[in-house]
Amino acid sequence: MKWEGQRQSSNVEDRRGAGGGFGLGGRSIGIGSVVIALIGGWVLGVNPLTLLGMLSGDGAPVSGQAAPAGPPPANDRAAAFVSTVLASTEDVWAGVLQQHGMSYTPARLTLFRGATPTACGRGQSAMGPFYCPADRHVYIDLGFFDTLERRLGAPGDFAQAYVIAHEVGHHVQHLLGLTERVDQMRRAGSEAEANAASVRLELQADCFAGVWAHHSQQARGWLETGDVEEALNAASQIGDDTLQRRSQGTVVPESFTHGSSEQRVAWFRRGMENGSLQRCDTFVTREP
Repeated sequence: MKWEGQRQSSNVEDRRGAGGGFGLGGRSIGIGSVVIALIGGWVLGVNPLTLLGMLSGDGAPVSGQAAPAGPPPANDRAAAFVSTVLASTEDVWAGVLQQHGMSYTPARLTLFRGATPTACGRGQSAMGPFYCPADRHVYIDLGFFDTLERRLGAPGDFAQAYVIAHEVGHHVQHLLGLTERVDQMRRAGSEAEANAASVRLELQADCFAGVWAHHSQQARGWLETGDVEEALNAASQIGDDTLQRRSQGTVVPESFTHGSSEQRVAWFRRGMENGSLQRCDTFVTREP
């Protein structure tokens, strides 16, 4: 992925200087527990915040203020990569939404280590990258990319870019009012219906990531041989069935919250091949 020299977003703040590690108020959390919580949240449909509370012995409510944050250091290559991908999402979604008579308000992206206060509760590294609609921030502990490569088997810079684009896809859903719609569906339905609604929301974010990939490639021509395969592999490796099989040896489809590997790959591919917002409506298809 030829990303160096491209525009970087100014909507990135760096909280990594506010302390490190995985200390969460109880006993410290090592990478083994982090992976357990990360996979457990995806597999079981349990909020990773709850899992981390149990693992750390920290059941206290969220408190505290975010540390003062400025832009990341200019010589930080990983942060520069994230800033470049975020800038591309800004350019793409401004153009796509303009075609539909809407304006795009960019998300902000916060780099942190271990844990950080958010408007959605205390964010944890074990959640992986996540989006908080209450403050319109994407939160990323860059250590997740090591987990993505070494523990989940999805290496490559375009795999990382797919992850960022997926979270920005949640931001687009929020701007379009889709997040609130799904939250209402979750509250009104059974647990199985709530899980099914979550799957459709996540698959749509995958499709939106594909829309970004389509238009960013048209604008920048920055993909190289093997890049698309990296993103498709990442989508496959974080499918609910793959994670369940890896962690517990069995697959329980009714507990899915993000979609199967096949579904995640298919919806990302759909967005990437046509670049159409309308083709990403996972809520009108009989089978996601």
